[in-house]
Amino acid sequence: MAQLVPLPEIERLSASVIRILGGNPGKFTLQGTNTYLIGRGHQRILIDTGEGKPTWAARLQSVLSEENATVHQALLTHWHGDHVNGVADLLRICPKATVFKHQPDSGHEDIRDGQVFTVEGATLTACHTPGHTVDHMVFMLKEEDAMFTGDNVLGHGTAVFEDLHTYLGSLNRMLNRVQGRGYPGHGAVMESTNSRISEYIKHRQQREDEVLRVLRYSKLDVTEGESEPERRGWTPLDLVKVIYRDVPESLHLPASHGVVQVLMKLENEGRVVHNGESGEWRLGDRSAL
Repeated sequence: MAQLVPLPEIERLSASVIRILGGNPGKFTLQGTNTYLIGRGHQRILIDTGEGKPTWAARLQSVLSEENATVHQALLTHWHGDHVNGVADLLRICPKATVFKHQPDSGHEDIRDGQVFTVEGATLTACHTPGHTVDHMVFMLKEEDAMFTGDNVLGHGTAVFEDLHTYLGSLNRMLNRVQGRGYPGHGAVMESTNSRISEYIKHRQQREDEVLRVLRYSKLDVTEGESEPERRGWTPLDLVKVIYRDVPESLHLPASHGVVQVLMKLENEGRVVHNGESGEWRLGDRSAL
């Protein structure tokens, strides 16, 4: 948190985009969840609603009053509570707002891949990009050639994901869709969306390469009285101790979850095999050497 650039609670980022922080800074939310009021006329589009903090509702109401505006449509990037729990506050302030979400909850409208939302000064096109969550959506802002990246790509650090193979597919789908800014679900604005997405893809490839590199060297365990060593595989924690050897041991268990995601992707590709009894992993016949 100490390394994060401070962000104003409310900031106009462009002629058509105002960011309102969710009032929930933390380890996983960074400076807080970013919510965005988009457009130039009386009717606006809101992306995400924070996690239901009273401070966010007060900020939204203040901005709408100053802008002489109302929320016509609210687009939710995904189901996580820090993005959707403010819906009730939004509907209290703007009872006529329509809430949209992919795989919608009760009272919400669906967001289809490729669906277009328009208000004065803003044209947003939805793109289904699962990985962080199965329902995750990003939105391209035509007028700025920009993208609202949700939690797939953040303004600081790396993102978490439910399925690495799916997530990488979405990152590649997002790449080169716009040439301008990225407005993330958390963190500061990214001046080049493509550069940031490319960094994410490169980072994930580096992690995969590191896992494969370690797996190429099977562990040797010499049992007392035996003249020949028994060749063994690696558990995720074994891999973490090598790959993250400069990281405090207290962080090894969280790091192992990411390693498991890499291993599962490689297993689906036939490049590694898993021994369910021992929990160990080895290179498969199709692994790239």
